[in-house]
Amino acid sequence: MEDEKGRLENIAKHSLYAEGVNVHTIRYSGTIFERHIKTGPILELGPAEGVMTEYLASRYNDLTAVEGSVVFCESLRRKLPQVKVIHSLFEEYSPDRSYESVILGHVLEHVVDPVDILKSVRQWIAPSGRVCAAVPNAHSLHRQAAVLMGLLRQEDELNDLDRHHGHRRVYNSASFMADFLSAGFSIEVFGGYWIKPLANSQIEKTWTKDMIDAFMALGERYPDIAAELYVVARK
Repeated sequence: MEDEKGRLENIAKHSLYAEGVNVHTIRYSGTIFERHIKTGPILELGPAEGVMTEYLASRYNDLTAVEGSVVFCESLRRKLPQVKVIHSLFEEYSPDRSYESVILGHVLEHVVDPVDILKSVRQWIAPSGRVCAAVPNAHSLHRQAAVLMGLLRQEDELNDLDRHHGHRRVYNSASFMADFLSAGFSIEVFGGYWIKPLANSQIEKTWTKDMIDAFMALGERYPDIAAELYVVARK
């Protein structure tokens, strides 16, 4: 686990999740999750710079965030003192309470064993609770185009940005849902958001906020080719 802690600190020093269009992506997933968040305590796993944490903290009072990077934890405590921030690997976390909602925004593509993490999460949620998770989609329009252009050998190949973020896998809809089912969850809602025809750097140069917002929403109509997938699941 010490190797994993060192890996997380290295990723944190160069993280890009709070830059550019990524911020819009995280906030939009927050609006989707908000449709399903239950009244009661909320647990967020892997908040990183805290874009989602800030969104949740502005709307809910009882929020706990578990983060494996000391750098991120210290920043979150300064920025959001009302949030209970716990420094821990997910594999080592042992809560003393149950949660009505567990948020995993761009977490499962990072961890060594996502099914094992989901099995733990299943023990942490209350009987009436829900888990809300989002991951990048291998079938995204921009990844399909990258294969046609010879930039990727296959849609689920890790690209340079994946490696920078510390991704270990890129999900498709079947593999994403399969991990939840393997962990014993029942899937209530499956969907997608963010139709992304170009790379982030190209979008950030020319697109307006209105364009980004429209294409975020458009992805909900066409989840199979959206850049992001999401699941809402229960025990």
